[in-house]
Amino acid sequence: MRVLLVYCHPVPESFNAAVRDRAVGALEAAGHSVDLLDLYAEGFDPVLSADERRAYHEPGVNEAPVAAHLARLKACEALIFVYPTWWYGPPAMLKGWVERVFVPHATFGMPEKGKPISRLLTNIRVLGAISTLGAPRWWWWFMGMPGRRMLLTGLGVLFAPRCETFWMGLHEMDSASREERERYLDRVSARLKRLR
Repeated sequence: MRVLLVYCHPVPESFNAAVRDRAVGALEAAGHSVDLLDLYAEGFDPVLSADERRAYHEPGVNEAPVAAHLARLKACEALIFVYPTWWYGPPAMLKGWVERVFVPHATFGMPEKGKPISRLLTNIRVLGAISTLGAPRWWWWFMGMPGRRMLLTGLGVLFAPRCETFWMGLHEMDSASREERERYLDRVSARLKRLR
């Protein structure tokens, strides 16, 4: 399977980097090809410019600024995010990637009166999010799990019907012991090795 792994963390030595490395290793060990998109390392600009917003609904024109990212998105069969949850959602860099790259006519069909948006990225049949969170699980649930809902539900409707989705969160990251972090890494490996 062709996997686009979108990684987002500004600190190279972060625990999220260990999660990224474990994820890539597990996927490759299972025979998948991995396209690692490291948003910070690649210098992605998350800011939607005024010109991009003006051209947002113009087919073709809206694709030009992010053509390389769209090509990577359209080439994958699985899309997996690895990132920290900050203030209940993805970092601004990752949110900006979604806002700039998921443009109408290329990634979804605009809704018509009485109808929802239509799927255009049916090449993607697996969608996953792997995240670290400072909040305890009960508080994250109480807040409505906004980051998870945005990525898995909000984007999931653009992909293949019956697209498989999964979420893996390490809660209370700031107080997690070394052993708890290692167990989480092992769970990430095990889950990704089962990917079909």
